Amino acid sequence: MKYKGRFGDYGGFYVPEVLIPVLEELEEAFYRFYQDEHFVTELAQLSKDYNGRPTPLYYARRFSEYVGFKVYLKREDLVHGGAHKGNNTLGQGLLAKYMGKTKLIAETGAGQHGLATAMIGALLGMETKIFMGVTDIERQSVNVHKMKLCGAEVIPVEGGTGTLKDAINDALRYWTAHVMDTFYLFGSAAGPHPYPTIVKYFQSCIGSETRRQILEQIGRLPDMVVACVGGGSNAIGIFSGFLNDKDVKLIGVEAGGRSLASGKHAASLTTGRVGILHGAKAYLLQDSEGQVNETESVSAGLDYPAVGPEHCLLKDTGRAQYVAAEDEQVLDAFELLCKKEGILPALESTHALAYLISQKGKLNSETVVVVNLSGRGDKDVSIVEKHRPLKD
Repeated sequence: MKYKGRFGDYGGFYVPEVLIPVLEELEEAFYRFYQDEHFVTELAQLSKDYNGRPTPLYYARRFSEYVGFKVYLKREDLVHGGAHKGNNTLGQGLLAKYMGKTKLIAETGAGQHGLATAMIGALLGMETKIFMGVTDIERQSVNVHKMKLCGAEVIPVEGGTGTLKDAINDALRYWTAHVMDTFYLFGSAAGPHPYPTIVKYFQSCIGSETRRQILEQIGRLPDMVVACVGGGSNAIGIFSGFLNDKDVKLIGVEAGGRSLASGKHAASLTTGRVGILHGAKAYLLQDSEGQVNETESVSAGLDYPAVGPEHCLLKDTGRAQYVAAEDEQVLDAFELLCKKEGILPALESTHALAYLISQKGKLNSETVVVVNLSGRGDKDVSIVEKHRPLKD
């Protein structure tokens, strides 16, 4: 199985021996149920009636006028819970139910995956534990409260930098000791096989909907599809609808932090080297001795030193281009979308908007760009206020 789940040379299966049969069980269950009539019917019904799919594709007219080209927003911020994370947690939660698991665990950074897991745990009546770094608990307190309201136990992780990497470490350790009844609901298109494949599948609804909607609205495909990239689930979800359309440019925007030059960032595809983290081979932020570097971003959800393996392959083959947006650019973009469209974007998604603003004056007025607005910014208002206090 160590040769499975490869995207070129990336991905794979680098885990403790105790997890090998558990991941094999997960792989077998996924391929058994994902096309099962009952599973497909239940997932489709809950996606529609619980999560609120399909989400709209919205032409952002005033934002488009500002940047000088046509921008459409895929409104994943309108999924129940406020982000694209609900697509994956609903799919994996149902898979856990069909496998006979009774408990869920998850890691979270910005709290959106944790909240989505807590909601699905409540929906399915499953005991739920959410591992979250203490740094992220402090800056995402609203989502922490929401998780607890849904009945989940939030477990603070104090090791390392108290962010997403450290939460994953502790979740994996816990899972190793509780594999019989516990399902690890992994949040990103990263980690060991089969998680990158599973997460991409459950997020591919974003890409298929977007493709259909843009053809209905303008009669052609977009020139460019843009999404933020941390671990990479929202990006691979929307990219999946256009991978075979070679004329559609795919742009992933990473967290440049305070600046790439300072080294305080989370742009693993832009500046990283190949290494192994959390069970997979991928581009990774590491020092000359192979130790994982600390990361920094104004957005908790992108504050991760590695990336999903398929993004690594897309970078190497040139099918997708990866760039970085710095914190000040992101804060500018947050304010702009609020004032132009009355939409508060998650700081993660706002990295994609920041890239579009940087293209002002560079793209033809008839250029059509689709942005995956992967989450809403209610959770980030206090962070923005800290950096950009409002004037009376």
